Amino acid sequence: MAFDGISISGSGITANRLWMNVIAENLANAQSTVTPQGGPYRSQSVVMAEGMAPAAGFGQTLARAATAPGVHVARIVTSPAPLRLVYDPASPLANAAGYVKKPNVNQVTQLTDMMVASQSYDANVTALSDAEAADQAALKMGQGV
Repeated sequence: MAFDGISISGSGITANRLWMNVIAENLANAQSTVTPQGGPYRSQSVVMAEGMAPAAGFGQTLARAATAPGVHVARIVTSPAPLRLVYDPASPLANAAGYVKKPNVNQVTQLTDMMVASQSYDANVTALSDAEAADQAALKMGQGV
């Protein structure tokens, strides 16, 4: 397929953008002790899978898998890691022992993941630009220019 490089890079850009959004949400909620669901925020992460995002029906999914390489975010999972306990007996959220449950967001890990996701995003943008330039050069050669 002539446009594999473009579709592969495009899928990587889309997946990495979503990954960076999830990381940003984790960092923004690193101190959120009360959420609409109740309790502290729980860190989330993305699970990527080979191939393009599944289509509506099985036949469409099978056809896309056979013809469209790339990557997609298969799902977003909530971390099972235990919440942090911080001693703060003055807090209205403290338990009987004086501990407050805090989010399980590890900011160092999140920032490291952000750097990886950002570099992967940049690499996909570069690959997309290179693939587009190669396609344009091929079109010019075909025109005799």
